[in-house]
Amino acid sequence: MTVPLLHLSGVGKDYAKVETNARRIGLVLDILLGRGVTRAFCALDDVSFDLAAGESLGIIGENGAGKSTLLKVVAGVTSPTRGRIDVRGRVGALLELGSGFHPEYSGLANIDLAAALLGLTPAEIAAKRDEIVAFADIGDHIHDPIKHYSSGMVVRLGFAVATALEPDILITDEVLAVGDESFQKKCVAWMENYLANGGTLVLCSHSMYHVQKLCRNALWLKDGRTVRQGAATEVTQAYLAYHEEKGAKAKRPIPATQAAAEGYYAIQSLELDPPERIAAGAALTVRGEVFSPDERVPVVLVGLVRADGTPVYGVATDMDGVAPVRAGARRFTFTLTFPRLPLLPGKYFARAHALDPEGVRLFDNVERSFVVDGATRELGLVRIDHGWNGASGAALPDGALPQSGAVRHRVK
Repeated sequence: MTVPLLHLSGVGKDYAKVETNARRIGLVLDILLGRGVTRAFCALDDVSFDLAAGESLGIIGENGAGKSTLLKVVAGVTSPTRGRIDVRGRVGALLELGSGFHPEYSGLANIDLAAALLGLTPAEIAAKRDEIVAFADIGDHIHDPIKHYSSGMVVRLGFAVATALEPDILITDEVLAVGDESFQKKCVAWMENYLANGGTLVLCSHSMYHVQKLCRNALWLKDGRTVRQGAATEVTQAYLAYHEEKGAKAKRPIPATQAAAEGYYAIQSLELDPPERIAAGAALTVRGEVFSPDERVPVVLVGLVRADGTPVYGVATDMDGVAPVRAGARRFTFTLTFPRLPLLPGKYFARAHALDPEGVRLFDNVERSFVVDGATRELGLVRIDHGWNGASGAALPDGALPQSGAVRHRVK
């Protein structure tokens, strides 16, 4: 059985609440009298996971969810209040890049200082100094005092020093959220090479694209507790759906008695087939019943929207020259089928709107949510059939042209 490099079991972290000077004095007295902390904030609670050599884990969640606290516990910056944590191997933490630099020293002098604090020997520092300077890429400013650096330059130097450690486990906190685009690309390329060579990565990021690109698994934290963990694609999709539907409110059908009394054309029922989850590219059927207060045949509009309300597609019965089917007194049914739904993975709503026979007045709408399953890093809302003029399964270097005889690779 493989022993994980990183093992967490029921890890929790509490912080004392000291909002005022009186609270601070009270905390000191409680500790001196052996009473312990009487008022505490739970930043982490019952977090558990294993990470084996060569694996990668993305930590996601809203601000204040406990992500940075978790990384500090793993990095050994702070101790857990409860639970167990086992770390096997050398840990490199990119938490607050450049926080240990001396403002009066030059960038070159700070390289030696920071590398020594990270545990590198003088010989190792000398061997890596040129590599660090080249990665930071700040030119002659490497000889200037750090206090004259921009925040981006400090981050560049901090990342360059930290990555030179070649750790068994690399812990990063929002590194890809700082610096310019060229620096971010350099960071991603370095991390990809690190993982390809067997490195183990714990990445905290608000960018689901980077989590999906760099991490095999993901852990979603909310209020210090684990909401979901598993494959990065599944967890990030669930997290995005959670955010997208935050402000969305599903409407309930208007009762027939109310609709008749107020002269409404109203959606009475709405069903999806399949009802909750659908594979990307599979068929989706929307069916329902609509009420007509005056027995006239209503118009039904069906729309698909992302969970955040972004419109994707809409079509009405009168647009296609069809009409709902009479099912009884003032009752009509409709069925709409999308044989090959091209939506990208994520959470969506199917909305049915009731309109008057002229298709002018929109009376109400009812919606049902559904999730499109699938693993992809494509961007946008829909998958569009396309093809690359390149070798199948191989990416071309920047600026390179396909060789003679290269196949056209179609993606469907």
